[in-house]
Amino acid sequence: MPKMKTKKTAAKRFRLTARNKVKRSKAFKRHILTSKSTKRKRHLDMETLVSKADRRSIREMLPYGRP
Repeated sequence: MPKMKTKKTAAKRFRLTARNKVKRSKAFKRHILTSKSTKRKRHLDMETLVSKADRRSIREMLPYGRP
């Protein structure tokens, strides 16, 4: 059986937690930052969990994370 390939774009964007949940970065922190408040930018820096609806498709893109 050949090895499965990891989707490299997904590997760059998502990380797995110890309990097999998927972490992601938040959007809207790249440019036009002068119009956003300091509090909003600070909260956009934090990582968050992927929704349960998307978790299965992302796990299929990352076959060698954790079972």
